[in-house]
Amino acid sequence: MKKLIYIANIRLPTEKAHGIQIMEMCNAFARSGTEVELVVPRRLNPIKGDPFVYYDVKKSFSTKKLPCIDFVKFGRIGYWIQSLSFVKFASWYSLFRKDSLFYTRDEIVALFLRLIVKKIVWEGHGGEKNFLVKSLIKRKVSMVMITKGLKDLYVSMGADPEKIIVSPDAVDVEQFSINLSKEEARKKLDLPTDKKIVLYAGHLYSWKGADTAVQSASGLPDNVIIIFVGGTAVDIERFEKNYGQNKKVMILGKKPHEEMPLYMKSADILLLPNSAKEDISKLYTSPMKLFEYMASGNPIIASDLPSLKEILNESNAYFFEPDNSESLAGAIKKVLANYDEACSKAKIALELVQNFSWQKRALSILDFIND
Repeated sequence: MKKLIYIANIRLPTEKAHGIQIMEMCNAFARSGTEVELVVPRRLNPIKGDPFVYYDVKKSFSTKKLPCIDFVKFGRIGYWIQSLSFVKFASWYSLFRKDSLFYTRDEIVALFLRLIVKKIVWEGHGGEKNFLVKSLIKRKVSMVMITKGLKDLYVSMGADPEKIIVSPDAVDVEQFSINLSKEEARKKLDLPTDKKIVLYAGHLYSWKGADTAVQSASGLPDNVIIIFVGGTAVDIERFEKNYGQNKKVMILGKKPHEEMPLYMKSADILLLPNSAKEDISKLYTSPMKLFEYMASGNPIIASDLPSLKEILNESNAYFFEPDNSESLAGAIKKVLANYDEACSKAKIALELVQNFSWQKRALSILDFIND
């Protein structure tokens, strides 16, 4: 393989988790000995600065910004105008680089490029069933799926199982292996040292289950506090309006990703409360924070869902009934009452997550592509 060109229709940098995943994968592909170029649209961006500094990723690959009509702020129609304009420029760009491997998470990019180049890989995350995906299946495009649930979906739609690899998300294990005690982490972050801390890290979308988590607080003892780190400005405002007066809840908002190891280290319990009401959560998701939780070495409580149980089981985590705040509160109390056992499960999770590094993920994908 002469070169891997990763085309991503995203703002770079972006506050969203896919930005971390894309940068980490480009770095991992590059560290595997492949020449890598990340191609993104040139868009207005409230986040300034070097993306390599923003994501704390070594400059092991190059980046290229292509023009687009940046109408995303005008809603769905504006988004499609931006997407199609970027695809047009990306297609022109690929015409002169046909001997490269093209990699993308965007099905519209994958389809247009498939009409021009031979080597195209689409990485699926959301369980899309639109005509773009159906066209990719028809054209036998190689696919990387983050869960078995996604592979099963596309095989049921006619995809060749031999053209699909299941490759869950991953983590920089060393980043989360910090040599600090729980108390030291709390002092650094100015968090309560006299409380049991249950931490949720991530976005506050409904399918992430954050509302279930906050509602479980009413069933917890007074010495337990649930801390929320993350979310978009709109969701944080909603959360503060609805739950800001709850004394058992702390809403800290968005924090730099490099601080997340400290926050996870400070917790007694880490929550993954995904909802069962949407298939993306129930069947298809492979949350990066799951692997970050595992790498932190602290006990995990997760929704009892097929997507999460592709990685977690009774030996390395605790489970509760999805969308049931009483069940979650019961699981939290169970973990706190049996904390030595919970820490033993956390150690098993920590051992398992060593197999889910970005580097190992990149190598397995490259082996699949080169077969």
